[in-house]
Amino acid sequence: MNPKSIIKGRGAQHNVHNRFFELSHELRDDFLEYCAKQGEEADKNKTLYLPVFPKTIVNKVTSPDVGMGYSMNMYQGCEHGCVYCYARNSHEYWGYSAGLDFERRILVKKDAPKLLEVLLKKKSWQAYPIVMSGNTDCYQPAEKQFKITRECLKVFLKYKHPVGIITKNALILRDLDILKELAKDNLVAVNISITSLSEDTRRILEPRTTTIKKRLESVRVLSENGIPVNVMLAPIIPSINSHEILPLAKAVSEAGALSIAHTIVRLNGAIGEIFTEWIKKALPDRADKVLHQIENCHGGTLNDSRYGKRMRGEGQIAKQINDLIKLARQKYFKDKAMPKLNTQLHKEYKDGQLRLF
Repeated sequence: MNPKSIIKGRGAQHNVHNRFFELSHELRDDFLEYCAKQGEEADKNKTLYLPVFPKTIVNKVTSPDVGMGYSMNMYQGCEHGCVYCYARNSHEYWGYSAGLDFERRILVKKDAPKLLEVLLKKKSWQAYPIVMSGNTDCYQPAEKQFKITRECLKVFLKYKHPVGIITKNALILRDLDILKELAKDNLVAVNISITSLSEDTRRILEPRTTTIKKRLESVRVLSENGIPVNVMLAPIIPSINSHEILPLAKAVSEAGALSIAHTIVRLNGAIGEIFTEWIKKALPDRADKVLHQIENCHGGTLNDSRYGKRMRGEGQIAKQINDLIKLARQKYFKDKAMPKLNTQLHKEYKDGQLRLF
């Protein structure tokens, strides 16, 4: 392996082909001109924030095995650069690559708080937990600058509406004041993603994420302040972090987590190519072994999109992983459980507002 061939601080190592269309010369030239106007040379390893203006912000989730009914994403693309991230494929819908573009071209939805408020004020809207973020991390580095997630939390608090959060960034502690207020009425649940206890693993697998120490501290601080935390041990990747399941479960339980969840890695769409190139550069000594073991979990392929099978896998290696998760729950979470969020207060809030007129 030639260390100089690795793009520092990024997961993907190149821009894979967008399966939906070929970028025309005209579009490519426009993009390069835009980069120049922003003071960024197109070949520099920098992040570019691009404003977008969707008409709605909350999406209904139709996948039966995702575990959420509605989600919202303040940002498209994610600078964290997790090489395995399933959300990479969604960047192709915007005309970008699932590779480096996903990490370096971040689409910013500044109108998200206003759009959310419009939805929550509708007479027809029935309260149901909305999850930030079902796709990309709502506390990724862009949030420090734009504060869109914080403003959305204020909207949830104003309308007494339940909200879930998925993140791997300790920036969530910045909003502890709002989260504590939401928690008083059982209106918030937090999911922290922790995939390893090894900083060496984190640095290559999730290059721009918060350190493991800070993530565990986030679990502890949130829990001590009455905010329920579930930890996502996701994804489990054979021969990379699969041996850490029990130590991880023990560590997050001791930090205050009420439960754990997991998925087995699947490399659908462009992610298969991205992950394969990455592992041959980052872990060449075990690349073939890891790829073959992932295939073993998904019927001989890196990509498995079958509902009911894609998250948990199948075969002997998948069974070993799933059995370890069961053991971890029995050992460290026997008397713990996440609470069900309160949907009644939003209805009462709207009824009270209507009586004012």
